[in-house]
Amino acid sequence: MTTSPRWRYVLAPAALAAALAAAPLTTAVTAHAQDRTTPYPPHPQKAAYPEKPSFPNKPVHPERPAYPEKPSYPERPAYPERPSYPEKPVHPVKPAYPERPSYPEKPAYPEKPSYPEKPAYPVKPAYPEKPAFPEKPAYPVKPAYPVKPAYPEKPAFPEKPAYPVKPVYPEKPAYPEKPAYPEKPAFPEKPAYPVRPAYPERPSYPEKPVHPVKPAYPERPAYPEKPAYPVKPAYPEKPAYPERPAYPEKPAYPVKPAYPEKPAYPVKPAYPEKPAYPVKPAYPEKPSYPEKPAHPVKPSYPEKPASPEKPSYPEKPSYPEKSQQHHEKSEHKDGDEGHESGHGGDQDD
Repeated sequence: MTTSPRWRYVLAPAALAAALAAAPLTTAVTAHAQDRTTPYPPHPQKAAYPEKPSFPNKPVHPERPAYPEKPSYPERPAYPERPSYPEKPVHPVKPAYPERPSYPEKPAYPEKPSYPEKPAYPVKPAYPEKPAFPEKPAYPVKPAYPVKPAYPEKPAFPEKPAYPVKPVYPEKPAYPEKPAYPEKPAFPEKPAYPVRPAYPERPSYPEKPVHPVKPAYPERPAYPEKPAYPVKPAYPEKPAYPERPAYPEKPAYPVKPAYPEKPAYPVKPAYPEKPAYPVKPAYPEKPSYPEKPAHPVKPSYPEKPASPEKPSYPEKPSYPEKSQQHHEKSEHKDGDEGHESGHGGDQDD
């Protein structure tokens, strides 16, 4: 235990509080043990509710008057016949294209030189014979499909017209003959690779001949002008619809009969008084805390500027008075709400 002078004023009140709390706790435990021996008083029985009175029969609503028959609409006038379109003009015949010139014959390619014979490869050893597989069982014979019916013969297409003969192109100049390649030297025997012989100088290619100029296409003939389309005829004016007949006025609804007065409910019986609970023991007083230091005073905020006065709203216009029929509907709605609230009170009871 500490002997510091700072904790002396704290430890003394704590010891007193512990001593005061121990004394009433012992008395409370013994009192609670004695209360368990005494039995609780019996609960009183609830009184039986009286029978509810039966509601009177509701009055029968009167029959509503029949609505008058609606007037029939007048027949619409028939639309006039549309005018027929004029015949379209015949398109002019296109001019024939001129014949194209024929291409000249191409020169024949020179024959390729024959390659020297390759040396024969050594004979590969023969693979051993594979064992024969056992014979597979024969599959059953499939049934023959029925013969398809023969399609009808198609009609023969008409003969196509013969294409025009291509024009003859001018003859191209013949290419000069290529020089013959020199004979290749014989390869030395392997495994030692001999020195490769020097390649002879390649001959220069001759100049290519100039291609002939292609002939110019002839000018196309001008198409004839298209004929002007005829002007569409104006549609006739639609006939005016007749005026609709006025509907008759609706009949007034009959006045509802007044409901009979509800019977008075019986008075509920009074509940018995509850038994008094035992008095709880008083809690010990709490020790007083030391005073807290005073907070510094906050500086006052500057005064806010005054807001300008709001303009006054204009007066609302007075509504027109409600009609007698609308007043009767509002009274009828208030009566239904009161009837529903009465039924709600029965359920709560």
